[in-house]
Amino acid sequence: MNNMINSDRTLIKDILDKSLDLQVLNLKEVSALIDLHDREVWEEVYDAAHRVKEKVYGKRVVLFAPLYLSNECMNDCLYCGFRTGNKNAVRKSLTVDEAVQEAEFLSGKGYRRLLLVSSEHSKRTGLDYIEKVADAIYRRTDIRILHANTAPMRVAEFKRLKAAGIGVYQCFQETYHIPSYRYLHQTGTKADYASRLNVMDRAIEAGFADVGMGVLLGLYDWRWEVGALIAHSRRLISKYGFGPHTLSVPRLQPAEGSDVDFDTYRVSDEELKRIVAIYRLALPYAGVVVSTRESADLRDELLSKGASQISAGSRTSPWGYIEKGDTEQFEIGDNRSLEEVIAKLAAMGMVPSLCTACYREGRSGEQFRNLAENEKMKKFCHDNALLSLKEYIEDCCSGDVKEKLEKLLKAEISKSSNGLINKMKLVEQGKRDVHS
Repeated sequence: MNNMINSDRTLIKDILDKSLDLQVLNLKEVSALIDLHDREVWEEVYDAAHRVKEKVYGKRVVLFAPLYLSNECMNDCLYCGFRTGNKNAVRKSLTVDEAVQEAEFLSGKGYRRLLLVSSEHSKRTGLDYIEKVADAIYRRTDIRILHANTAPMRVAEFKRLKAAGIGVYQCFQETYHIPSYRYLHQTGTKADYASRLNVMDRAIEAGFADVGMGVLLGLYDWRWEVGALIAHSRRLISKYGFGPHTLSVPRLQPAEGSDVDFDTYRVSDEELKRIVAIYRLALPYAGVVVSTRESADLRDELLSKGASQISAGSRTSPWGYIEKGDTEQFEIGDNRSLEEVIAKLAAMGMVPSLCTACYREGRSGEQFRNLAENEKMKKFCHDNALLSLKEYIEDCCSGDVKEKLEKLLKAEISKSSNGLINKMKLVEQGKRDVHS
């Protein structure tokens, strides 16, 4: 028995050493982490995940907000508040002007990166509509990059979406378990499992070098889902030279009108921490994203387990920022504002980042992966995070928070090159969007 325990520990040590060398793990190594039960060893895994994150990205944590465009949907996903079967839902699709107003509101709070989220409705939220919304937000607000979480498209349509200035295309498989998928998606175009499974190939072939992937944890056994997601990611890497730019860890939450059993495949807090660490170790270069589905305390803790991106101040209904909004997609667990999250990150010794530089400087896809795996990305991340934070300090905060952030900025600048100091002076003089 002792020999077996020692053998397992040796295997895990080898896996952690490989991750710390910023190499993508194979499926046997991922399986070993999934099957690991020793709590003492898990503390070593968490420590390694945190170290890998800092080797790739340094102390920076990226911040963004989702902008929900519509809750009118043609699908009947049993876990979603937007489903056609939710007869009590109050439906709304934003007009282009309303979408701009929501974006202006968020821009005024300091956001520069938004994720456009839309339900699937061919007459309300098709590609023509998304193009008009993106064009208007770019022309009429200070938002610098838009990502999109929309229904799968054909290659020709993805080319149009890319041409509209969308930086990352995001789509979740929800569950890789085919019987569960078919049960949960019985009607609507989303019922086509194969079409959704191949959506990343179509997006990449259309020119998207950055794609975001994930599963909705709690629809099936998380061990299967995590292994399948990493397998999917590895296939993309083998075919295209890069895989997902981000891996998200949404966990099933209550939603109005949902019709699923939350207990059968419930993912505990401890299991969620393990999943975040596994994603970080399996794909060291990828961003690991935690949404406001989770509580503030848990999200803060997940940042020490390998997470590198979080939304803040989110609303999950159309018109949710300007007014109360109508039916939400799911319940929110962390209601802190952007300023509160930024202040917390600073207090934790992290560097809040509102940066959008990589998408606009062409650091994406295989080039991004290579920079990250050679530990060259964190220099860009650190400097651009500080520059975006300086802009936020100048434009959006005051009082105690401003004082604390200025103290953080001063400490970090003292460790940096003179080139960064000169760029900071440009921001002080009123220049915006200064980045490397």
